[in-house]
Amino acid sequence: MTGTATPAFVRQDLVAPRPAPVVTTGIVGFVRTRLLNSPANIALTLASLAVLWITLVPAIRFLLVDAVWQGSSRDACLADNAGHPVGACWPFIAAKFDQLIYGFYPAGERWRVNLAFLIAALLLVPLLMPKVPGKALNAILFFAAFPFLAFFLLYGGGIRGVGVTWTADGAAAVADSLAAVAAQLNQAGASDGLAHLVPAGAGGLLSLLAYGLAVAIRPLVALRDLIRSSPHAVWLDLGVTALVVSVALFVGNGALRTGWRALAVSLASFAGVAVAIAVMGLDRGGLPVVDTRQWGGLLVTLVVSVTGIVASMPVGIALALGRRASLPLIRIGSVIFIEFWRGVPLITVLFFATYMLPLFLPGNVTVDGLVRVLIGVALFSGAYNAEVIRGGLQAIPRGQAEAASALGLSYWKTTSLVVLPQALRHVIPGLVNSFIALFKDTTLVLIVAIFDLLGSLRAAFSDPAWATPTTLFTGFAFTGLIYFVFCFGMSRYSLFTEHRLNPNRRT
Repeated sequence: MTGTATPAFVRQDLVAPRPAPVVTTGIVGFVRTRLLNSPANIALTLASLAVLWITLVPAIRFLLVDAVWQGSSRDACLADNAGHPVGACWPFIAAKFDQLIYGFYPAGERWRVNLAFLIAALLLVPLLMPKVPGKALNAILFFAAFPFLAFFLLYGGGIRGVGVTWTADGAAAVADSLAAVAAQLNQAGASDGLAHLVPAGAGGLLSLLAYGLAVAIRPLVALRDLIRSSPHAVWLDLGVTALVVSVALFVGNGALRTGWRALAVSLASFAGVAVAIAVMGLDRGGLPVVDTRQWGGLLVTLVVSVTGIVASMPVGIALALGRRASLPLIRIGSVIFIEFWRGVPLITVLFFATYMLPLFLPGNVTVDGLVRVLIGVALFSGAYNAEVIRGGLQAIPRGQAEAASALGLSYWKTTSLVVLPQALRHVIPGLVNSFIALFKDTTLVLIVAIFDLLGSLRAAFSDPAWATPTTLFTGFAFTGLIYFVFCFGMSRYSLFTEHRLNPNRRT
């Protein structure tokens, strides 16, 4: 059967265009999806804008618009002379800039501080860049060689020896300190009414430890005396130290199989130390001595913070591993150390390091005041870092260590190659938070008569030649910007490191 086909429907008009999709990228998309996407967010956005208007606009007016930029005395920063309401008095900062950066460091020797800053930047910047070659040598130069170079640049003076001499002197000082404390305990125990304050046998135990240490280091002390009898004691000591350290690194990294790289890095590092000694004339008296009591300003802030950050990391790692150790003596000792240092405020630590530590040293041993503060800050920060790192260690599954053990790795290789790198990656935010807190806590050194950046600023306020109504606010605004730049830089670099080390990130 045939029939007539029904004609298909054909639209005569064009379909109306669909509305454009909502923009979700760029500034418009950010505002639409993050700031104005709900009534609550709209209210929060408006409130935030009001707060910024109330705080940011007056700050900009004070720092830039109404600020005085030129002048040679306080008269330029007075409203009657300026002809308008005066904001920040930047001529005060210009006049006191050297004091804020160097403290009371002699003007003719400040090139040494600038050179130390420059060398630190040249070593630190490549170390922070991920794909720069030679990381091992760069790290050794920054963490091992640069501290000694910076010390002799900033403090001056010469050296009578290197590794062997310093090790022997340090061990002898520890033995003498133990003997001195033991003598005091024995004397206190023998005194009437003080016997109950001295633990039984404490003085005798310390005397035995001091005697054992003195016997153990006799060969080292004899080698030190032999080296010092040479007319070229510094170079002989450097050669012996380089030989011992290089051989130890060579053997510890696989000897003939895989130890050649460690040997080359060690020899290159000691060659750099030798060049620094020769150039600075450390074997002939070195540079003029600048006592640490003349240091101040940003110099002291950076010295205390960088030393505390760098020195507290190995202390924290050692304590975190010790707290998880299977040996009760190591575990209990680590717990006692951590809880003691976390249980006292930093001010107490600084007072103890400055005024109490000399009482435990022999009469012929003196420790510089700044060095005592550095030791106290490093130990204090190390105790806090230990708990942060322990949290990262506990986040690593046991299967990681068990798999490494199944492959035949020792405890130390398992810890250094498998467990610890993953743990440190997990606790980057916590560690950087501790570093930022330490950088800001350096202002507490002022209570032990060490003038950091804020201490130098307070000293500058005492100059009546710059006493104006806005001098105080200008000084604190300037130092606040400096602290913010350093802390914000550490925060942003930690975010960059977290993103780069995130195993789940898209490449």
